[in-house]
Amino acid sequence: QGQEKLSCNPKKENGTHVVLCELGNPMKAGAQITVDMELSVSGLEDMGDAITFHLQLRSKNSPSPTKALVTVTVPVEAQAEMELRGNSLPETTVLPTIWQAVEGSRQLEDHGIKVEHVYELHNKGPSTVSGVTLRLTVPHQLGGRILLYLLELGTEGGMNCTRHPDLNPALV
Repeated sequence: QGQEKLSCNPKKENGTHVVLCELGNPMKAGAQITVDMELSVSGLEDMGDAITFHLQLRSKNSPSPTKALVTVTVPVEAQAEMELRGNSLPETTVLPTIWQAVEGSRQLEDHGIKVEHVYELHNKGPSTVSGVTLRLTVPHQLGGRILLYLLELGTEGGMNCTRHPDLNPALV
């Protein structure tokens, strides 16, 4: 008839996380109770596509202290919005119309003007992400001539970078 807020307490029981809610003590014979529960669970990114809850009504009275176990499976969908930001240093570069590379030189300036491209991948949430792959393709030739000469690829922040097989072929 009336609505009451339950007092629930999380605890560990036999290595399992349990939430214990007291429904009433003493409870009248033949009483019926409907319970709506809202659970907030974090850290579900690597849980797969569903989480399972096992619900059980326990009584301290005999002769039936424990009722049957009810299993409820809830689908999980993690959402995250990724954003890629890029920047070139210098922002603008004027290339000469004719460029003569110095054959056999190991000096970087003999191979062209240095331009550094920096890309940042940001997770805008709301969930965390793992196992993200970013494939960045850079056009390094135009009309059979070298357009951009790739010298180096690097990462920061615990990411791995797979190097292109044609990276820096003249200076290796």
